[in-house]
Amino acid sequence: MKALALLACVLLPAVSHAALNVTGSTCTVTPLPATGSAEPDDTPQILEAFKQCGTNGKIVLTEGLFHIGQIMDTLSFNNVDIEIHGTLRWSSNIQYWLRSSLPVTYAGRSTAWRVGGTDIRMRGFGKALFDGQGQLWYDQNRGQSNQNGRPISLTLWHAKNVLIDGITWRQAQFWHTFVAYSENITMTNLDMNATSNSQWSTVNTDGIDTWNSNNIYLQNWTVTCGDDCISMKGNSSNVYISNVHCYESGCAVIGSMGSNAAQPDYVSNIYYDNFTCTHSSNAAWIKTYSGTGYVRNVTFANFQFTDVNQPIYVTPCIYGSSGCDSSRLRISDIRWINITGTSRYNVASAIHCPSSAPCDGFFFENVNITNKDGRTTDKYLCSNIANQAQSGIPCTGTCPASWPQQLSGNS
Repeated sequence: MKALALLACVLLPAVSHAALNVTGSTCTVTPLPATGSAEPDDTPQILEAFKQCGTNGKIVLTEGLFHIGQIMDTLSFNNVDIEIHGTLRWSSNIQYWLRSSLPVTYAGRSTAWRVGGTDIRMRGFGKALFDGQGQLWYDQNRGQSNQNGRPISLTLWHAKNVLIDGITWRQAQFWHTFVAYSENITMTNLDMNATSNSQWSTVNTDGIDTWNSNNIYLQNWTVTCGDDCISMKGNSSNVYISNVHCYESGCAVIGSMGSNAAQPDYVSNIYYDNFTCTHSSNAAWIKTYSGTGYVRNVTFANFQFTDVNQPIYVTPCIYGSSGCDSSRLRISDIRWINITGTSRYNVASAIHCPSSAPCDGFFFENVNITNKDGRTTDKYLCSNIANQAQSGIPCTGTCPASWPQQLSGNS
């Protein structure tokens, strides 16, 4: 018996660390087994793998279910490959996340996982699944807009030269992804779905929001969410997005931005290409506050959509009509090319630009939007568009400053 007890004491440390195996510069993590009714927490060994192999190394998360019970703040990666073959499920301890999620500066938001550093390649091979257990968040949030501490699933934070590929999200806690203070970012072959099965809507489960970031390439996304699908916020530049299907969302959007007039927001050189929008609030649109800065050189090209509330929409005063005609945030050189689909109601486009800074360089080419009822002729509402006669926009009436983002019936 004494020999058995001694043997157990010798083996226990090995068993407790069996989830992490280090071979040279490769760290392999396997999920901890469940013990009784209590969920294990795989976060410590995952963080240890990131620490040991996060520079000039490889981290492999094997197939299986990994329970994530703690924040992950991993900001010093350097030349690393991260392979995820299994499921990461964030814990249901809402009070922990509300208390501990990591700040990301923007609008007081926070995140469950910050990834930063240089030369980071994270691949999911179409097998990786991020499960935020979002239904718990949707129900406790009860339709509120932005709950402090409600965590974004994954944030790229001061990251450079990053590839994210082949990952599926289900029931994200809040926004699926956020890119901030980052550059040279490629995110491809991503699948996201946040859908509530209760009376409470998901609210703000955006597919991606970018902010203060440059040189971004997004391709082959499928997103079902309760808010913006692909959103470029302030100080985003040189972004190309292609082959995206957005369901039940805001589809392709610039903004919101300009909420703080003392801090100018600039967005430039954005190209949305080959989008499909299904049963969405809008298709190709721009929303700003009446702040300072500019939106410049944006193209929405090759859009097809079905049953979209108000396909094209531009406002300098989102969420209210205050300051609409005194905004100093100029919007210019915006193109809508090959835009085809059905609107839910009889307004295809509503564009209100501030009289203090009329929009210039707006251009429609091959825009064909019809009302889904097949009987009503769609309206194109316009205000304060410079050189409107050369824009190709078939304006049929004035767009009031207070014109809403979403309609509840024909105008």
